[in-house]
Amino acid sequence: MAAPAPTRPGKVWTEAARPRTLPAAVIPVLAGTALAWAHRQADFGAAGICLAFAVLVQIGTNFANDYFDFVKGADPPQRVGPRRAVAAGLIAPAAMRGAALLVFAAAFLVGLLLVRQRGWELLPVGVASIVCGLAYTGGPWPLGYNGLGDVFVFLFFGLVAVGATFYVQTGWVAREAGTVGAAIGLLAANILVVNNYRDADTDARAGKRTLVVRFGRRFAIWQYALSALVALLATPALLLSGYRWPVLLPLVLTPWAFKLTHALAASQQPQEQIALLGATAKFLAAYGLLLSAGIVLGS
Repeated sequence: MAAPAPTRPGKVWTEAARPRTLPAAVIPVLAGTALAWAHRQADFGAAGICLAFAVLVQIGTNFANDYFDFVKGADPPQRVGPRRAVAAGLIAPAAMRGAALLVFAAAFLVGLLLVRQRGWELLPVGVASIVCGLAYTGGPWPLGYNGLGDVFVFLFFGLVAVGATFYVQTGWVAREAGTVGAAIGLLAANILVVNNYRDADTDARAGKRTLVVRFGRRFAIWQYALSALVALLATPALLLSGYRWPVLLPLVLTPWAFKLTHALAASQQPQEQIALLGATAKFLAAYGLLLSAGIVLGS
């Protein structure tokens, strides 16, 4: 049975922003700032602007996804999962489309502050982040409908977010920013893996060719497991960059990673996968917090 519709508009819009996905925006900024701290070049004002930009892009992408999935028929009534505001009739399609564009416009204005501080070379990065956020489910060739959603998340909520956060504060990019960015990007993409695993049947009927639809649920389980494994192995790799043992702190999460992978493989009902979606986001948050602390303590 569907949950009762919230009556307060603020609650509806908060739900549409999908707070469970926000660790994917926050954690790479935190990690990039920890790396800048390790190099004695942290700038918390610039980090705050990076955080605002990342969160706005994430929310804008979620709003656009809510609108475009409804328009394309990927959120039918029989779909089981977190409620989508437009499909549930809580927000008019035009209002959601307008909100997405407004949030992306706000992200662009915030990004201009970073351009002013560090240089025009950041402008293409910011524009690409926003365009891909829109193109995730919108446009003539939506990324999420053609199996590239995972690549988008890995790049922009991993490599780009960590590298750009570090660059804004330091003016250069350290080699280990790639290692950290890749690890966080893989774990952020795992949130999408669980979401697409749950929606595979309705996505297939709507023509949304995610990796799970293309290659099956067994592939998704392996993708999830290998992404978690690579992220955990990235921490000892930082030892080779001169960091000390505290960077190994995320390894305490290894049993949890096994538990989550087993839960995905064993799950049969969408309700189980909804719970796993939140747990995967919490795993990313825990990993990012431990890794950031390890980088600071081990520098």
